[in-house]
Amino acid sequence: MVILREGMCPGLDEALIRDLRAADIKTVEDLVSSDIEEVAQRCSVSYKALFAIRRVLLAQHTAFPVSGADLYEELLSSTAILSTGNPSLDKLLDSGVYTGEITELSGGPGSGKSQVCFAVAAHISFHLKQSVIFIDTTGGFCAGRLLQMLQTETSNTQEQMEALQRIHVSRLFDVYALLDCLYGLRGGGLQQTSVGGGSVKAVIVDSVSAVISPLLGGKQNEGMSLMIQVAGVLKTMAKDFNIAALVTNHVTRSASGEVQPGLGVSWSHIPRTRILLERVEKSAVFSPSGLRSATLIKSSRQPCPIKEELNLQWWSRSQEASSSGKRKLDETDS
Repeated sequence: MVILREGMCPGLDEALIRDLRAADIKTVEDLVSSDIEEVAQRCSVSYKALFAIRRVLLAQHTAFPVSGADLYEELLSSTAILSTGNPSLDKLLDSGVYTGEITELSGGPGSGKSQVCFAVAAHISFHLKQSVIFIDTTGGFCAGRLLQMLQTETSNTQEQMEALQRIHVSRLFDVYALLDCLYGLRGGGLQQTSVGGGSVKAVIVDSVSAVISPLLGGKQNEGMSLMIQVAGVLKTMAKDFNIAALVTNHVTRSASGEVQPGLGVSWSHIPRTRILLERVEKSAVFSPSGLRSATLIKSSRQPCPIKEELNLQWWSRSQEASSSGKRKLDETDS
């Protein structure tokens, strides 16, 4: 379901949205399936204007048939693979994150989700010279971590600053702000961000579950609707603009006690690829604190599950970062 919003199409202004909601018409589905003549009378709006709005919404939200050959040609011409910079993670992802798709990292507190997001952003910015949109919904973003990662790639201060400038950060703390941000990016924000800094190749949301999970459960359907809206705009943006969408998710436990990604079954169909990150408990006193278990639990390209040992300190492996113990970037990671 897509909630009706002001500006979705010409004529759909704030006053009409208010009247439609009073008539219990809140979504695009409600409007296109209703009796337009009856709604026009209840909302005191002309039948012709409401019919035009309905026609535009149908055109925007109705799927049109496309042949498999056309889809395959489009895939070959548009898909790019963006390396994460970590061989173990790239192996799980079949070479890296793919544009046009949503990739999910799920894990509990301290599992390394945020650090992987920082590392992917730094790698794309520095090595590909492309821009990254980083949406922080938890307040956990740290520019210092990014800088430390970039310092392991180059000692040139100007190159470090240029790479940081290609990472555009938004701090948002509720799902409505997230939707506004995503709709704004899809509606022109991506092109504006690309000016002077390389085209946007990735949108990272850390974390998508932080703003959605509080709205789920109970008898309210609004949370589910908002979740599907977030998924829809991420998917269309990734496909239409040939970018990779990387999101993080929390974990829950099933009835049998098994760790699994949060947000439920409805969300599980959204990401094309899902990786579960977990801490690795080592008996050795001096075992690396950055060691994680990464399990591929969903993929359209590789059999599942596949497990790899992931060292978070790979991205800070030089300049004595891992040996000094002073740059353990994962210690406060969420």
